[in-house]
Amino acid sequence: MENKLIILLVIVLGAIAVAQLVRIYEISSKLRKNEEHEISNRDNNLNARMMFGFMLAFFAFFIYLMVAYGWTGRGSAASNEGEEMDWLLNLNFVIIIAIFFFTNFLLFYFTWRYVRKPGVPAFYYPHNNKLEMIWTIVPAVVLAVIIILGLQTWSHLTGPTTPEAEKIELFSKQFDWTARYAGADNTLGLYDYKLTLDNNELALLTTNTIDSSLNNMLNGSTGIRSLQKLLNNRDTVFSDSTLNVLRNDLSRKERLYRFMTQMKQNHNAKLDASAWDDIIQKDTLYLCKGQEYEIALRAKDVIHSAYFPHFRAQMNAVPGMATRLKFTPNKTTAEMRREKNDEKFNYILMCNKICGGAHYKMKMVVVVLDKSAYKKWMDAKKKATFKDQYFPVAAAPADTTAVDTTAVVTMK
Repeated sequence: MENKLIILLVIVLGAIAVAQLVRIYEISSKLRKNEEHEISNRDNNLNARMMFGFMLAFFAFFIYLMVAYGWTGRGSAASNEGEEMDWLLNLNFVIIIAIFFFTNFLLFYFTWRYVRKPGVPAFYYPHNNKLEMIWTIVPAVVLAVIIILGLQTWSHLTGPTTPEAEKIELFSKQFDWTARYAGADNTLGLYDYKLTLDNNELALLTTNTIDSSLNNMLNGSTGIRSLQKLLNNRDTVFSDSTLNVLRNDLSRKERLYRFMTQMKQNHNAKLDASAWDDIIQKDTLYLCKGQEYEIALRAKDVIHSAYFPHFRAQMNAVPGMATRLKFTPNKTTAEMRREKNDEKFNYILMCNKICGGAHYKMKMVVVVLDKSAYKKWMDAKKKATFKDQYFPVAAAPADTTAVDTTAVVTMK
Protein backbone atom coordinates (compact mmCIF):
# COMPACT_ATOMS: atom_id res chain seq x y z
CA MET A 1 0.00 0.00 0.00
CA GLU A 2 2.83 2.36 0.91
CA ASN A 3 4.59 1.66 -2.42
CA LYS A 4 1.45 2.58 -4.35
CA LEU A 5 1.15 5.86 -2.44
CA ILE A 6 4.80 6.69 -3.16
CA ILE A 7 4.33 5.95 -6.88
CA LEU A 8 1.20 8.11 -6.98
CA LEU A 9 3.01 10.94 -5.17
CA VAL A 10 5.93 10.79 -7.64
CA ILE A 11 3.52 10.97 -10.61
CA VAL A 12 1.70 13.98 -9.14
CA LEU A 13 4.95 15.80 -8.33
CA GLY A 14 6.28 15.03 -11.82
CA ALA A 15 3.16 16.53 -13.43
CA ILE A 16 3.49 19.65 -11.24
CA ALA A 17 7.19 19.99 -12.18
CA VAL A 18 6.40 19.77 -15.90
CA ALA A 19 3.67 22.40 -15.55
CA GLN A 20 6.08 24.72 -13.74
CA LEU A 21 8.75 24.27 -16.41
CA VAL A 22 6.25 25.16 -19.11
CA ARG A 23 5.25 28.23 -17.10
CA ILE A 24 8.91 29.25 -16.71
CA TYR A 25 9.42 28.92 -20.46
CA GLU A 26 6.40 31.14 -21.16
CA ILE A 27 7.65 33.81 -18.73
CA SER A 28 11.17 33.73 -20.16
CA SER A 29 9.75 34.11 -23.69
CA LYS A 30 7.85 37.20 -22.61
CA LEU A 31 10.95 38.65 -20.98
CA ARG A 32 12.85 38.13 -24.24
CA LYS A 33 9.91 39.74 -26.04
CA ASN A 34 9.46 36.64 -28.22
CA GLU A 35 6.14 35.10 -29.13
CA GLU A 36 5.64 31.37 -28.50
CA HIS A 37 5.33 30.63 -32.21
CA GLU A 38 8.61 32.33 -33.08
CA ILE A 39 11.52 29.93 -33.66
CA SER A 40 15.08 31.22 -33.74
CA ASN A 41 17.46 30.49 -36.61
CA ARG A 42 19.66 28.63 -34.17
CA ASP A 43 16.82 26.27 -33.25
CA ASN A 44 15.90 25.82 -36.91
CA ASN A 45 19.44 24.83 -37.87
CA LEU A 46 19.70 22.48 -34.89
CA ASN A 47 16.45 20.74 -35.88
CA ALA A 48 17.64 20.41 -39.50
CA ARG A 49 20.93 18.77 -38.45
CA MET A 50 19.11 16.47 -36.02
CA MET A 51 16.69 15.38 -38.76
CA PHE A 52 19.59 14.54 -41.08
CA GLY A 53 21.34 12.65 -38.28
CA PHE A 54 18.14 10.77 -37.51
CA MET A 55 17.92 9.71 -41.18
CA LEU A 56 21.44 8.25 -41.08
CA ALA A 57 20.74 6.40 -37.83
CA PHE A 58 17.38 5.19 -39.15
CA PHE A 59 18.92 3.74 -42.32
CA ALA A 60 21.87 2.22 -40.43
CA PHE A 61 19.54 0.48 -37.96
CA PHE A 62 17.36 -0.84 -40.79
CA ILE A 63 20.40 -2.29 -42.60
CA TYR A 64 21.66 -3.80 -39.34
CA LEU A 65 18.37 -5.62 -38.78
CA MET A 66 18.46 -7.04 -42.31
CA VAL A 67 22.04 -8.27 -41.85
CA ALA A 68 21.50 -9.64 -38.33
CA TYR A 69 18.16 -11.38 -38.89
CA GLY A 70 18.23 -12.22 -42.57
CA TRP A 71 16.76 -10.85 -45.74
CA THR A 72 13.18 -11.68 -44.79
CA GLY A 73 13.50 -14.17 -41.91
CA ARG A 74 11.71 -16.92 -43.83
CA GLY A 75 14.67 -19.19 -44.38
CA SER A 76 15.21 -21.06 -47.62
CA ALA A 77 12.28 -22.73 -49.38
CA ALA A 78 12.15 -26.53 -49.47
CA SER A 79 10.12 -26.97 -52.66
CA ASN A 80 10.43 -25.97 -56.31
CA GLU A 81 7.22 -23.96 -56.12
CA GLY A 82 8.41 -22.34 -52.89
CA GLU A 83 11.59 -21.11 -54.59
CA GLU A 84 9.50 -19.59 -57.38
CA MET A 85 7.27 -17.88 -54.84
CA ASP A 86 10.27 -16.64 -52.84
CA TRP A 87 11.80 -15.14 -55.99
CA LEU A 88 8.62 -13.16 -56.62
CA LEU A 89 8.39 -12.10 -52.98
CA ASN A 90 12.05 -11.02 -53.00
CA LEU A 91 11.39 -8.92 -56.10
CA ASN A 92 8.56 -7.20 -54.23
CA PHE A 93 10.83 -6.57 -51.26
CA VAL A 94 13.54 -5.08 -53.50
CA ILE A 95 11.02 -2.66 -55.01
CA ILE A 96 9.50 -1.77 -51.63
CA ILE A 97 12.87 -1.25 -49.91
CA ALA A 98 14.19 0.85 -52.80
CA ILE A 99 11.11 3.09 -52.59
CA PHE A 100 11.46 3.17 -48.80
CA PHE A 101 15.05 4.47 -48.99
CA PHE A 102 14.31 6.91 -51.82
CA THR A 103 11.23 8.55 -50.30
CA ASN A 104 12.64 8.74 -46.76
CA PHE A 105 15.90 10.17 -48.07
CA LEU A 106 13.99 12.92 -49.87
CA LEU A 107 11.89 13.61 -46.76
CA PHE A 108 14.83 14.07 -44.38
CA TYR A 109 17.23 15.59 -46.93
CA PHE A 110 14.76 18.30 -47.89
CA THR A 111 14.21 19.07 -44.19
CA TRP A 112 17.96 19.62 -43.81
CA ARG A 113 18.73 21.18 -47.19
CA TYR A 114 15.89 23.71 -47.26
CA VAL A 115 15.97 24.88 -43.68
CA ARG A 116 14.64 28.40 -43.22
CA LYS A 117 17.25 31.05 -43.93
CA PRO A 118 17.00 34.73 -42.98
CA GLY A 119 15.87 36.87 -45.91
CA VAL A 120 15.15 33.91 -48.21
CA PRO A 121 11.40 33.57 -48.92
CA ALA A 122 9.78 30.20 -49.55
CA PHE A 123 9.26 29.37 -53.21
CA TYR A 124 5.64 28.61 -54.13
CA TYR A 125 5.59 25.65 -56.57
CA PRO A 126 2.00 24.37 -56.81
CA HIS A 127 2.01 22.19 -59.93
CA ASN A 128 4.13 20.52 -62.62
CA ASN A 129 2.61 18.36 -65.36
CA LYS A 130 5.83 16.42 -65.99
CA LEU A 131 6.20 15.50 -62.32
CA GLU A 132 2.55 14.47 -62.14
CA MET A 133 3.06 12.27 -65.19
CA ILE A 134 6.21 10.68 -63.78
CA TRP A 135 4.78 9.71 -60.40
CA THR A 136 1.63 8.41 -62.05
CA ILE A 137 3.22 6.33 -64.84
CA VAL A 138 6.17 4.91 -62.89
CA PRO A 139 4.06 3.37 -60.06
CA ALA A 140 1.56 2.08 -62.65
CA VAL A 141 4.34 0.32 -64.59
CA VAL A 142 5.86 -1.16 -61.42
CA LEU A 143 2.47 -2.42 -60.23
CA ALA A 144 1.71 -3.86 -63.68
CA VAL A 145 4.99 -5.84 -63.60
CA ILE A 146 4.26 -7.14 -60.09
CA ILE A 147 0.67 -8.12 -60.97
CA ILE A 148 1.59 -9.83 -64.27
CA LEU A 149 4.39 -11.85 -62.64
CA GLY A 150 2.08 -12.64 -59.71
CA LEU A 151 -0.66 -13.94 -62.00
CA GLN A 152 1.83 -16.09 -63.89
CA THR A 153 3.14 -17.58 -60.63
CA TRP A 154 -0.38 -18.12 -59.28
CA SER A 155 -1.44 -19.82 -62.52
CA HIS A 156 1.52 -22.18 -62.27
CA LEU A 157 1.02 -22.93 -58.58
CA THR A 158 -2.69 -23.70 -59.01
CA GLY A 159 -2.48 -25.32 -62.44
CA PRO A 160 -2.81 -29.04 -63.20
CA THR A 161 -0.09 -31.44 -62.16
CA THR A 162 1.90 -33.68 -64.47
CA PRO A 163 0.81 -37.33 -64.97
CA GLU A 164 3.74 -38.40 -62.76
CA ALA A 165 2.41 -36.52 -59.73
CA GLU A 166 1.64 -38.69 -56.70
CA LYS A 167 -1.81 -38.16 -55.19
CA ILE A 168 -2.43 -37.76 -51.47
CA GLU A 169 -5.53 -36.72 -49.56
CA LEU A 170 -5.36 -34.78 -46.30
CA PHE A 171 -8.45 -35.31 -44.15
CA SER A 172 -8.90 -32.67 -41.46
CA LYS A 173 -11.08 -32.70 -38.40
CA GLN A 174 -10.94 -31.20 -34.94
CA PHE A 175 -8.11 -31.53 -34.06
CA ASP A 176 -5.83 -33.68 -36.23
CA TRP A 177 -4.80 -34.59 -39.77
CA THR A 178 -5.04 -37.95 -41.52
CA ALA A 179 -3.16 -38.62 -44.76
CA ARG A 180 -4.42 -41.05 -47.42
CA TYR A 181 -1.97 -42.15 -50.10
CA ALA A 182 -3.44 -43.21 -53.44
CA GLY A 183 -1.65 -46.58 -53.39
CA ALA A 184 -0.24 -48.59 -56.27
CA ASP A 185 -2.76 -47.34 -58.85
CA ASN A 186 -2.20 -43.68 -57.84
CA THR A 187 -5.98 -43.21 -57.78
CA LEU A 188 -7.73 -42.11 -54.62
CA GLY A 189 -10.82 -44.13 -53.80
CA LEU A 190 -14.23 -42.44 -53.75
CA TYR A 191 -15.92 -41.44 -50.52
CA ASP A 192 -19.32 -40.52 -49.16
CA TYR A 193 -19.85 -38.92 -45.75
CA LYS A 194 -22.85 -41.20 -45.04
CA LEU A 195 -20.45 -44.16 -44.74
CA THR A 196 -18.51 -42.70 -41.80
CA LEU A 197 -17.95 -45.35 -39.12
CA ASP A 198 -15.31 -46.14 -36.52
CA ASN A 199 -13.68 -48.56 -38.98
CA ASN A 200 -14.13 -46.14 -41.88
CA GLU A 201 -13.50 -42.66 -40.51
CA LEU A 202 -12.62 -41.37 -43.99
CA ALA A 203 -15.97 -42.64 -45.33
CA LEU A 204 -14.39 -44.53 -48.26
CA LEU A 205 -16.85 -45.96 -50.75
CA THR A 206 -16.67 -49.71 -51.44
CA THR A 207 -19.17 -52.57 -51.53
CA ASN A 208 -18.02 -53.69 -48.08
CA THR A 209 -18.18 -50.26 -46.47
CA ILE A 210 -21.71 -49.78 -47.82
CA ASP A 211 -22.76 -53.15 -46.33
CA SER A 212 -21.04 -52.31 -43.06
CA SER A 213 -22.81 -48.95 -42.84
CA LEU A 214 -26.19 -50.48 -43.74
CA ASN A 215 -25.75 -53.13 -41.08
CA ASN A 216 -24.74 -50.55 -38.46
CA MET A 217 -27.62 -48.24 -39.39
CA LEU A 218 -30.06 -51.11 -39.08
CA ASN A 219 -28.72 -53.25 -36.23
CA GLY A 220 -26.39 -50.96 -34.29
CA SER A 221 -26.94 -50.09 -30.65
CA THR A 222 -28.60 -46.86 -31.73
CA GLY A 223 -29.80 -48.18 -35.09
CA ILE A 224 -33.25 -48.25 -36.63
CA ARG A 225 -34.37 -51.51 -35.03
CA SER A 226 -33.21 -50.42 -31.57
CA LEU A 227 -35.08 -47.13 -31.89
CA GLN A 228 -38.21 -48.88 -33.18
CA LYS A 229 -38.08 -51.33 -30.28
CA LEU A 230 -37.57 -48.50 -27.79
CA LEU A 231 -40.43 -46.41 -29.15
CA ASN A 232 -42.82 -49.38 -29.30
CA ASN A 233 -42.07 -50.52 -25.77
CA ARG A 234 -45.39 -50.08 -23.91
CA ASP A 235 -43.64 -50.27 -20.54
CA THR A 236 -41.57 -47.14 -21.17
CA VAL A 237 -42.98 -43.64 -20.77
CA PHE A 238 -41.26 -40.69 -22.47
CA SER A 239 -41.69 -36.97 -22.05
CA ASP A 240 -42.88 -35.08 -25.11
CA SER A 241 -39.43 -33.56 -25.72
CA THR A 242 -37.66 -36.94 -25.48
CA LEU A 243 -40.26 -38.55 -27.72
CA ASN A 244 -39.75 -35.87 -30.39
CA VAL A 245 -35.98 -36.33 -30.26
CA LEU A 246 -36.27 -40.10 -30.68
CA ARG A 247 -38.79 -39.83 -33.51
CA ASN A 248 -36.65 -37.27 -35.36
CA ASP A 249 -33.58 -39.45 -34.92
CA LEU A 250 -35.44 -42.47 -36.27
CA SER A 251 -36.80 -40.50 -39.24
CA ARG A 252 -33.34 -39.21 -40.09
CA LYS A 253 -31.77 -42.66 -39.93
CA GLU A 254 -34.54 -44.16 -42.05
CA ARG A 255 -33.86 -41.57 -44.74
CA LEU A 256 -30.14 -42.25 -44.60
CA TYR A 257 -30.83 -45.97 -44.78
CA ARG A 258 -32.86 -45.51 -47.96
CA PHE A 259 -30.11 -43.36 -49.48
CA MET A 260 -27.48 -45.98 -48.70
CA THR A 261 -29.70 -48.74 -50.11
CA GLN A 262 -29.91 -46.80 -53.37
CA MET A 263 -26.15 -46.22 -53.19
CA LYS A 264 -25.57 -49.98 -52.96
CA GLN A 265 -27.84 -50.66 -55.92
CA ASN A 266 -26.05 -48.09 -58.09
CA HIS A 267 -22.51 -48.81 -56.93
CA ASN A 268 -19.98 -50.19 -59.42
CA ALA A 269 -17.94 -52.82 -57.60
CA LYS A 270 -15.06 -52.33 -60.05
CA LEU A 271 -14.32 -49.02 -58.29
CA ASP A 272 -13.55 -50.81 -55.01
CA ALA A 273 -9.96 -51.52 -56.05
CA SER A 274 -9.04 -47.81 -56.09
CA ALA A 275 -10.00 -47.55 -52.40
CA TRP A 276 -8.74 -50.90 -51.13
CA ASP A 277 -5.08 -50.12 -51.93
CA ASP A 278 -5.17 -46.64 -50.35
CA ILE A 279 -2.78 -46.23 -47.41
CA ILE A 280 -4.04 -44.47 -44.27
CA GLN A 281 -1.27 -42.61 -42.43
CA LYS A 282 -1.53 -40.74 -39.13
CA ASP A 283 0.91 -38.61 -37.11
CA THR A 284 3.59 -38.35 -39.80
CA LEU A 285 3.40 -37.49 -43.49
CA TYR A 286 6.21 -39.05 -45.53
CA LEU A 287 7.21 -37.44 -48.83
CA CYS A 288 9.90 -38.04 -51.44
CA LYS A 289 12.46 -35.49 -52.61
CA GLY A 290 11.95 -34.56 -56.26
CA GLN A 291 8.47 -36.10 -56.44
CA GLU A 292 5.58 -33.86 -57.44
CA TYR A 293 2.54 -34.17 -55.19
CA GLU A 294 -1.08 -33.30 -55.78
CA ILE A 295 -2.77 -33.01 -52.40
CA ALA A 296 -6.55 -33.12 -52.15
CA LEU A 297 -8.02 -31.50 -49.04
CA ARG A 298 -11.15 -32.50 -47.17
CA ALA A 299 -12.70 -31.22 -43.92
CA LYS A 300 -15.14 -33.10 -41.71
CA ASP A 301 -16.44 -30.37 -39.41
CA VAL A 302 -15.23 -26.77 -39.78
CA ILE A 303 -12.91 -24.83 -42.07
CA HIS A 304 -9.28 -25.82 -41.63
CA SER A 305 -6.23 -24.67 -43.57
CA ALA A 306 -3.34 -26.92 -44.61
CA TYR A 307 -0.19 -24.84 -44.16
CA PHE A 308 3.28 -26.12 -45.11
CA PRO A 309 5.50 -23.14 -44.16
CA HIS A 310 8.75 -24.61 -45.48
CA PHE A 311 7.19 -25.62 -48.81
CA ARG A 312 5.41 -22.23 -49.10
CA ALA A 313 2.10 -24.00 -49.66
CA GLN A 314 -1.28 -23.31 -48.09
CA MET A 315 -4.90 -24.03 -48.97
CA ASN A 316 -8.17 -24.06 -47.04
CA ALA A 317 -9.98 -27.32 -46.36
CA VAL A 318 -13.69 -26.52 -46.49
CA PRO A 319 -16.51 -28.93 -45.54
CA GLY A 320 -18.42 -29.97 -48.65
CA MET A 321 -15.91 -28.41 -51.04
CA ALA A 322 -13.03 -30.02 -52.95
CA THR A 323 -9.76 -28.07 -52.73
CA ARG A 324 -6.23 -28.97 -53.70
CA LEU A 325 -2.63 -27.82 -53.72
CA LYS A 326 0.60 -29.06 -55.24
CA PHE A 327 4.33 -28.84 -54.58
CA THR A 328 7.57 -30.74 -55.20
CA PRO A 329 9.94 -31.09 -52.20
CA ASN A 330 13.56 -30.45 -53.15
CA LYS A 331 15.34 -30.93 -49.82
CA THR A 332 15.21 -33.96 -47.57
CA THR A 333 14.75 -33.55 -43.85
CA ALA A 334 18.38 -34.55 -43.32
CA GLU A 335 19.59 -31.92 -45.80
CA MET A 336 17.54 -29.19 -44.16
CA ARG A 337 18.85 -30.22 -40.73
CA ARG A 338 22.41 -29.78 -41.98
CA GLU A 339 21.53 -26.44 -43.57
CA LYS A 340 19.97 -25.16 -40.36
CA ASN A 341 22.53 -26.92 -38.14
CA ASP A 342 19.65 -28.30 -36.10
CA GLU A 343 19.42 -32.06 -35.60
CA LYS A 344 15.92 -31.75 -34.14
CA PHE A 345 14.43 -29.86 -37.10
CA ASN A 346 11.34 -31.30 -38.80
CA TYR A 347 9.08 -30.05 -41.54
CA ILE A 348 5.55 -29.54 -40.30
CA LEU A 349 1.96 -29.34 -41.45
CA MET A 350 -0.14 -26.89 -39.43
CA CYS A 351 -3.71 -25.66 -39.45
CA ASN A 352 -3.70 -21.95 -40.25
CA LYS A 353 -7.35 -21.36 -39.28
CA ILE A 354 -8.52 -20.94 -35.71
CA CYS A 355 -10.69 -24.05 -35.82
CA GLY A 356 -11.60 -24.45 -32.14
CA GLY A 357 -10.32 -24.61 -28.60
CA ALA A 358 -7.57 -27.16 -29.31
CA HIS A 359 -6.46 -25.54 -32.59
CA TYR A 360 -2.89 -25.36 -31.26
CA LYS A 361 -2.69 -29.18 -31.28
CA MET A 362 -3.52 -29.56 -34.96
CA LYS A 363 -0.07 -30.39 -36.31
CA MET A 364 1.49 -33.18 -38.33
CA VAL A 365 5.19 -33.92 -38.71
CA VAL A 366 6.38 -34.07 -42.33
CA VAL A 367 9.43 -36.16 -43.23
CA VAL A 368 11.05 -35.82 -46.66
CA LEU A 369 13.15 -38.83 -47.69
CA ASP A 370 15.38 -39.53 -50.67
CA LYS A 371 14.03 -41.87 -53.36
CA SER A 372 15.56 -45.08 -52.01
CA ALA A 373 14.42 -44.45 -48.41
CA TYR A 374 10.95 -43.43 -49.58
CA LYS A 375 10.60 -46.56 -51.74
CA LYS A 376 11.63 -48.69 -48.77
CA TRP A 377 9.00 -46.99 -46.58
CA MET A 378 6.30 -47.35 -49.23
CA ASP A 379 7.15 -51.06 -49.75
CA ALA A 380 6.66 -51.60 -46.01
CA LYS A 381 3.18 -50.08 -46.32
CA LYS A 382 1.96 -52.47 -49.03
CA LYS A 383 0.52 -54.70 -46.30
CA ALA A 384 -1.03 -51.77 -44.45
CA THR A 385 -3.63 -50.71 -46.99
CA PHE A 386 -7.15 -49.64 -46.16
CA LYS A 387 -8.40 -53.17 -46.82
CA ASP A 388 -5.66 -54.80 -44.72
CA GLN A 389 -6.16 -52.48 -41.77
CA TYR A 390 -9.94 -52.10 -41.64
CA PHE A 391 -11.58 -54.80 -43.74
CA PRO A 392 -9.36 -57.90 -43.81
CA VAL A 393 -12.59 -59.93 -43.84
CA ALA A 394 -15.48 -58.83 -46.03
CA ALA A 395 -18.42 -57.40 -44.15
CA ALA A 396 -21.57 -59.51 -44.12
CA PRO A 397 -24.28 -58.15 -46.44
CA ALA A 398 -26.88 -56.22 -44.52
CA ASP A 399 -30.28 -57.84 -43.97
CA THR A 400 -32.60 -55.36 -45.63
CA THR A 401 -35.71 -57.52 -45.68
CA ALA A 402 -37.10 -56.74 -42.25
CA VAL A 403 -36.88 -52.99 -42.12
CA ASP A 404 -40.13 -51.34 -41.13
CA THR A 405 -39.94 -47.67 -42.04
CA THR A 406 -43.62 -47.04 -41.54
CA ALA A 407 -45.02 -44.92 -38.76
CA VAL A 408 -44.01 -46.00 -35.27
CA VAL A 409 -46.76 -46.59 -32.71
CA THR A 410 -45.68 -45.42 -29.30
CA MET A 411 -47.58 -45.88 -26.07
CA LYS A 412 -47.21 -43.10 -23.62
